[in-house]
Amino acid sequence: MAQKPLQVKLIPYTIESIIDTTNETPKGIKLIQAPSIWEDSNQGEGIVIAVIDTGIETDHPDLKDQIIGGRNFTSDHNGDPGVFEDNNGHGTHVSGTIAASLNNKGVVGVAPKAKILSLKVLTGEGSGDYEWIINAINYAVKWRGPQKERVRVISMSLGGPEDVPELHKAIQNAVNKDVSVVVAAGNEGDDREDTFEFAYPGSYNEVIQVGAVDSNLKLAPFTNTNDEVDLVAPGIEVVSTYLEHKYASLSGTSMATPHVAGAIALLINLSEKEFGRSLIEAEIYAQLVKRTLPIGYRKSSEGNGFLVLNLVEKIHNIINVARINTTENQK
Repeated sequence: MAQKPLQVKLIPYTIESIIDTTNETPKGIKLIQAPSIWEDSNQGEGIVIAVIDTGIETDHPDLKDQIIGGRNFTSDHNGDPGVFEDNNGHGTHVSGTIAASLNNKGVVGVAPKAKILSLKVLTGEGSGDYEWIINAINYAVKWRGPQKERVRVISMSLGGPEDVPELHKAIQNAVNKDVSVVVAAGNEGDDREDTFEFAYPGSYNEVIQVGAVDSNLKLAPFTNTNDEVDLVAPGIEVVSTYLEHKYASLSGTSMATPHVAGAIALLINLSEKEFGRSLIEAEIYAQLVKRTLPIGYRKSSEGNGFLVLNLVEKIHNIINVARINTTENQK
């Protein structure tokens, strides 16, 4: 009897509410201070983020202009590779947090001028074969856009208990090709900092593993803790795009992950402008970590801390004020 392929699943998440209309900058976007660096980062323009998930609602008013391409790797939609419509809602929600348009209606994403490459690897039920995900990662790395754009960031809010060597190899290849791979930590946490929970691909060292906090920077009780957590971001009651042109408030490390994926798009533009050259993945990671603030938990819970995108600028201001005061005192 043939062995059934290993399955990977959506990180479980909670639907808090579904909303017909809204007009807001979501709380999490403001909390990580994304708008404060929009001008210097050109809102992520020119950066392509591959969202490896359940697909995307291609005609959602906040997303339709953000989609640069897509592909279906699943058996949904009769296995048609050209149809990557979201029949779950999760991929649409994640995509909105990353890059929903700044169009004065609906919601706005962290990087509202970035582009989404939507790679559907999970079915409407939220599960998929590891092979689909591996193929999607490899596709994202090789993909080139109409203007020779390439994927700079991969966002994956999915996971499973198995350490699959082929998946690890695909991720290592992506990182070696200077693609930042951002992955949810998982929601198997038991609200204890002294016990570890591991999900894959989140627990691979090469990925940027994201845990969740609430709007008061309190660690989410469900967030996985382990020795590979890199940082935390908002993951409770996150409002973003949803199916049928609607909006939804969802909770989970799935929702924290796209805050970081969008942030990296902003930091690539900001940092490459400052350095005057293209940066490798390790340098981009260093720029991200520079903008994290420890919030009082163990490193296995919060990693480097909470994402604050204007932290470097705030430190510069403090230093400049100190210099001015020192100069004044010396006169």
